[in-house]
Amino acid sequence: MSTQLLIYGDVQPINKQRHAGWSVKAGNQFGFAQGVNSVPLMAVEFPNAAEEYSIVFAGEGESLLPVVLMGVREDENLYVDSDGGWSAKYIPAFVRRYPFVFSSADEGATLTLCIDEGFEGCNEEGRGERLFDAEGEQTQYLNSVLDFLKEYQAHYQRTKNFAKKLVELDLLEPMGAQFTTPAGEKRTVTGFQAINRDKLKALSPDSFSDLAKTDELELIYLHLQSMRNFSKMLEKVSTTTEEVEEVH
Repeated sequence: MSTQLLIYGDVQPINKQRHAGWSVKAGNQFGFAQGVNSVPLMAVEFPNAAEEYSIVFAGEGESLLPVVLMGVREDENLYVDSDGGWSAKYIPAFVRRYPFVFSSADEGATLTLCIDEGFEGCNEEGRGERLFDAEGEQTQYLNSVLDFLKEYQAHYQRTKNFAKKLVELDLLEPMGAQFTTPAGEKRTVTGFQAINRDKLKALSPDSFSDLAKTDELELIYLHLQSMRNFSKMLEKVSTTTEEVEEVH
């Protein structure tokens, strides 16, 4: 999973020469996310996301991040309905920022605001919000997009640091979920990690206290609580949950 360009196709840097007459009509259609079964989740989103989704961890090394599970099969998003609407109250920021994204050629030292030109809401007919005004200056809309992505990037760094700490404390373990299809076929969802409760309980008092002081302990508990939502997600595919267990 490419954590930055997961749902993006034709990404191009925004500039007033190329996009002088461009507008973007975002709306409430999320068909662009119909083929992804998980997206990265920022730490600040845990309280809202934990009410509806299962929060797990995916990736290795520097790419490790918390994600929300949205499907149990590859290229399946159970939260996007047939009309392109989102069937949950909270929509992850990763999805909400589309079709915009930052790109970087120097590991984040310099960030360039880009747009997915393949997004169906991009147009030159004035539908939606203009990117540049008649004088070629950034519109208030584009400035607000830029502010949102800057905030997202700051939370992205904090979230990476949180995931890194979990690795350093050796709290994560591979997890899988077994379920049965309506046809009686048993399947297992793998490729993600979760916090081991026993390892959490065995932390030293100093490590536990440090997690509490940085509010990361709250994030851990929200993650553990969110795992109960897996059964709710399975109900969307009319499957019967068997169990959630460690997969070796």
